[in-house]
Amino acid sequence: MGIFRIDPLMLKLIITVLLATFLPARGHFVEFFEYLTTAAIALLFFMHGAKLSKEKIIAGGSHWRLHLWVMCSTFVLFPILGLLFVWWHPLPVSAEIYTGFLYLCILPATVQSAIALTSLAGGNVAAAVCSASASSLLGVFISPMLVGLVMNVHSDAAGGSFEQIGKIMLQLLVPFVVGHLSRRWIAGWVERNRGLIGKTDQASILLVVYSAFSEAVVNGIWHRVGASTLLYIVAGSLGILFVALVINLLVARLFRFNRADEITILFCGSKKSLANGVPMANILFPSASVGIIVLPLMIFHQVQLMVCSMLAQRYKKTGEKLAAKQKVEAKAAVVESQK
Repeated sequence: MGIFRIDPLMLKLIITVLLATFLPARGHFVEFFEYLTTAAIALLFFMHGAKLSKEKIIAGGSHWRLHLWVMCSTFVLFPILGLLFVWWHPLPVSAEIYTGFLYLCILPATVQSAIALTSLAGGNVAAAVCSASASSLLGVFISPMLVGLVMNVHSDAAGGSFEQIGKIMLQLLVPFVVGHLSRRWIAGWVERNRGLIGKTDQASILLVVYSAFSEAVVNGIWHRVGASTLLYIVAGSLGILFVALVINLLVARLFRFNRADEITILFCGSKKSLANGVPMANILFPSASVGIIVLPLMIFHQVQLMVCSMLAQRYKKTGEKLAAKQKVEAKAAVVESQK
């Protein structure tokens, strides 16, 4: 995983945004894409439910302290950071951008990249699978509640009522539960076609982004968002991620987690899910606002991958040096014992 390599999904997102910029959906195509997007979101969460086995849900119970902190980092620490960031108001950007920052802070952790980075760095992969999967599962319940609690603290952008929560639960949770209950019949097919399911995930996200940005372009998003605003979003994303990483690292060392668990906490406790966030935003916010509100999430997604890839590479090199040193010391101990 290269340090400065652009995530393939991010490249596709950029192309999709450009397509929506120059060829936005208009007229009858808008209604068509609304229905298609709703179906795609339902399929996306159906597949998420179908992929998650009961074994993964209950796995790793012995690491309850680790899982508890990852959940606290995801659903307590991040929302607090989001509220403080909005209160501080350090960047000269619009209220919608700040809503986007606050919104990304209430989302669950991403699954694939958290596990991949934990594996690369030499962390506790089993615990990472459990924590990331649990975060994704609980996020379907917790994130909608945080929308009603946290987002309303900031503004009325989320609609100001629990009707949105019910709508989110209906469009996201119901397909998720149906997918999970269907595992007894489709589990084998799911395991054999994980690559196809991954492509379905990406296609659903790209479709939602195209629909959102088509509406945003028609409503003049690029008259409100320039290069300077994009740079400010990058700076804000780096700032939030840096604080989250530092706090997670301090907690891991304060409570004396071993090196492998520290890595898991660092990478599972600092991620935010683009796969869950974009579809949820499409349900939660007015169509004209979705494009600009998900911008911080899209940029944070790439920032977290690049920064955490660098950290993973560093942990890997440190681990290799430590292993080599331990091997030399073990050989020296054997030689000493034979004298």
